[in-house]
Amino acid sequence: MAKYSRLEVAQVMKENGMVPLFFHPDIELGKEVLKACYDGGARLIEFTSRGDFAHEVFGELNKFALKELPGMIMGVGSITDAAAASLYMALGANFIVTPVFREDIAIACNRRKVLWSPGCGSLTEIARAEELGCEIVKLFPGDLYGPKFVKGIKGPQPWTSIMPTGGVSPDEANLKGWFDAGVTCVGMGSQLISKDILANRDMEGLKKKVADALAIIAKVRS
Repeated sequence: MAKYSRLEVAQVMKENGMVPLFFHPDIELGKEVLKACYDGGARLIEFTSRGDFAHEVFGELNKFALKELPGMIMGVGSITDAAAASLYMALGANFIVTPVFREDIAIACNRRKVLWSPGCGSLTEIARAEELGCEIVKLFPGDLYGPKFVKGIKGPQPWTSIMPTGGVSPDEANLKGWFDAGVTCVGMGSQLISKDILANRDMEGLKKKVADALAIIAKVRS
């Protein structure tokens, strides 16, 4: 069962401004990644469900976070149906992120008051997601839409909260473009937690990368 309500999760997303995301089948490596992100200042992690037995890995990582990393909010991404969402919520997922907009996932998450962030690519999809209780919409793939799309959405719908994933990198020009356009937060995967970092277990490097990205976000928002 989720430890944090959807409103609590949405607030931390807004405050932190960034959701790191990654997948790796190695549980011990996953724990190192969580600790490095946490020490760098991140308070949310999206574990992408992309491999066999991924739910078992997530279960262990969430237990680790609850015990060792106070305030770290664990969620799951790449969810494509309500059954998978329910499975991960039973393992304590605090938010569910999807690559597409699906009403069955909305119903499953809303029943438990768990934040869900659907991948949307049109104003119509975004409006429908919000009608079904979505707090923060995922713009995916972000690199195909870009900051101009966000700015266009915020014109007629200034209340819409958007989190682009894909096309987000931890450099000032990129982050300034997104936040100036009006995003609430950003999702960042391989640009932040790279294959090299994972292969070399460079957790000090990851910690610094996370801290630097959060510092840039704070700067461009001010």
